[in-house]
Amino acid sequence: MKERNILTIDVGGTAIKSGLLNREAVFIHQDECPTEARRGAHALMDKLCEVIDGYRDFAAIGLSVTGQIDSRAGRVIYATDSIPGFTGTPIRELIETRFGVPVSVENDVNCAAIGEARYGAGRGFSDFLCMTYGTGIGGAIMLNGQIYHGGYYSAGEFGHMLTHAGGRMCTCGNCGCYEAYASTRALIGRVQERTGKQLSGREIFHAFHANEQEMTAVVDEWIEEIGYGLVNIIHVFNPTCVILGGGIMNQRHIPDTLRAKLDKALMPNYRQVSIVAAELGNQAGMLGAYANALQFFE
Repeated sequence: MKERNILTIDVGGTAIKSGLLNREAVFIHQDECPTEARRGAHALMDKLCEVIDGYRDFAAIGLSVTGQIDSRAGRVIYATDSIPGFTGTPIRELIETRFGVPVSVENDVNCAAIGEARYGAGRGFSDFLCMTYGTGIGGAIMLNGQIYHGGYYSAGEFGHMLTHAGGRMCTCGNCGCYEAYASTRALIGRVQERTGKQLSGREIFHAFHANEQEMTAVVDEWIEEIGYGLVNIIHVFNPTCVILGGGIMNQRHIPDTLRAKLDKALMPNYRQVSIVAAELGNQAGMLGAYANALQFFE
C-alpha cells in the first residue's frame, strides 16, 4: 500500500543515503549522494530537499541525522564545524512545511541502535549499548526497549570520555578523549606515526592479516584502547549486550580479541555481557529512522 510507504534518509557528514520502504520494511528504492557538508547548513538542507523531491508515494519521512538532536522538536542542538551553521537548524519544521507529511528526526547513532534493536543484532535484548567506531566514536543507550536521551537529548557521547588525562587533542577541544585513541581515525593516525604510511582501515587490516609484525603491534595497541573505554562503560551500565558498529568492526578479530581482554579486566558479575558486531551495516541508520517513523501509523 503506497500510503504506508516511508521515505527514510540518513544524513551523515560524508553522504546522504536514502530509501523508500514499504509496510514490510522492504526497500523499494535506494540512493546515495555526497553531503557536501563544508558548504554549510543551508546548502545541506537544499540538498536534502532535492533528495526528497526525487521520491514519490510516501506518507512520512524518517530522518537519521549526524549531531546532537532534540528528537522531540526535530532540531539540531549541536553540530561540529564539519557542517558550518548546522547547530540550531529546525529540520522537522522545515521539511514538514515544505512536503506536508509527518517527519521524525533522530541522532544517527540512536537510529542505528533502533535499527539493530528491531531488525539486527539487538533483537532479544531490551537493554544494550550501541557503539560506532569511525572518524569519531558514537554511542547509544537502549534501556527497557527505548533510547535513553538524557536530560538534554545528548546522552551517549562515549567518545568524549577522558581516558588519557592531558593526552592527545580531540576535535571537541579537550585532550585525552576516548575517540582520540580508539576511533578508526586514531588507528590510521597511529599507523602513519609508526610507519610513515597513510593507509585506510581496510589496507591496515590487510597488512595485519598478512602478519606484518609492525602492523600487528599497532592494531593490538589500538584494540587495547577500545577495551579501556568499554571497561569503563560496562562497569557503569552493566549492560546485557554491547553492539559494535562501524565498518572497521566487520573484522572478526576485533570483537574476538576484545572479548578476551574484557574477561580479564571486568569484575566477575560484568563478564556475562555479550560483545557482538552490528548486523545491518550502512542500512542501520535508515532502518532505525524507518522504525521511528512508524509511530505515525500506530
